[in-house]
Amino acid sequence: MARMKIPAAFAAIMLLGGCSFVSDTLFPSLSGDDPQPRSATNPRPPATDPAKPAQAAAAPAPVAGQPPQLGTSTFEPPAVTPGSATGTVVGAKVNQMRGELGRLQSNIQQHNSGLQALRQQTVAHAQRYHGTVAAINSRLQVGTTPGNPILVAQWSTAQTQLDGVARDIAEMNSLANRVASDSSTASYLLETTRATYGLAGAVDEDHRQLSVLEDEVNRTVVLIDRLLNELSDDINRQSAYLGGERKNLTTLSVAIKNGELLGSSLANRAYDVQPYQSRPGRGAVPQAAQTGQRRPLVVIRFDRPGVEFEQALYTAVSRALERRPQAGFDLVAVAPASGSAADVARATNAARRNAESVMRSLASMGLPASRVTMSAGTSGDAQTNEVHIYIR
Repeated sequence: MARMKIPAAFAAIMLLGGCSFVSDTLFPSLSGDDPQPRSATNPRPPATDPAKPAQAAAAPAPVAGQPPQLGTSTFEPPAVTPGSATGTVVGAKVNQMRGELGRLQSNIQQHNSGLQALRQQTVAHAQRYHGTVAAINSRLQVGTTPGNPILVAQWSTAQTQLDGVARDIAEMNSLANRVASDSSTASYLLETTRATYGLAGAVDEDHRQLSVLEDEVNRTVVLIDRLLNELSDDINRQSAYLGGERKNLTTLSVAIKNGELLGSSLANRAYDVQPYQSRPGRGAVPQAAQTGQRRPLVVIRFDRPGVEFEQALYTAVSRALERRPQAGFDLVAVAPASGSAADVARATNAARRNAESVMRSLASMGLPASRVTMSAGTSGDAQTNEVHIYIR
């Protein structure tokens, strides 16, 4: 095969076009057979100039962030029914417990007010955060300079606003602890009310008032249980939301560094899937699988310093995860097999460093490390150091 040198700009174009083609026809070729050649009648996708900011339009549209879904219930206990003095010891005990129930219900009203205020505060923090992120994404969508200081400052603002949501979660946990303490008090009051029926020296009016008090304590216990359940749901939803948005912020920092839009974190593409468990013996990929028997999802050629591969890499991996959320990926550092043994060793070390750089990029995009394996090999067909990414 005649060898020819490919200019750097053309190589970058081939990388981007290859990512689009492989991801579109990825799954029919997973068996390991050589893919069918493209028919001459099928037009090639138009090549794009990687130097132009419009290249960012190839990334999937960012998912519009939404504030965490919080409960809407209110928890207002009914007023305590007043009673009349009967002059008995049991009557005095009933009156004392009635006062304890009133104090307990006053606490519940305070907890309810605190919960509603926290909900409004959380939504306000989340809305301000999403407004800042939307401004960053809009700027990245049309293209901007790498490491734009304006976007860096906005990213810091978004992180501070998201920290406000984290503080809201901490305050809600503190509120849940106070409600749990009142729940114990309510349970004790209910047991005491029921035990009072067994006291001697009561008149019929005492038992009538005691029955009313027992019903009201029961309703208060149920109300506290509902409050605790809804608090738990709010905390769990907010915690999941916060974790997902922190991953999105990490990926957004990569996009700002490159000056082009990527999208949401890859970790959020499969939030409901268990982490990938690699099978024994899958750590090393046979050389035959590296270079011929499997079709790579992405081939990155490091034929010049500062190869920009993040946009094409994110697009290809993102599309693969949309179709197979449980997919794992094999990174293979491929070095040219030509030259002396020393030349091959130097090229292999450089290829490994390139593969480690690609792996760090995938981690910053949110792809869990447990889904990625890395190996190295040589190929007589390679003209320069390459990194092949295979899906499994």
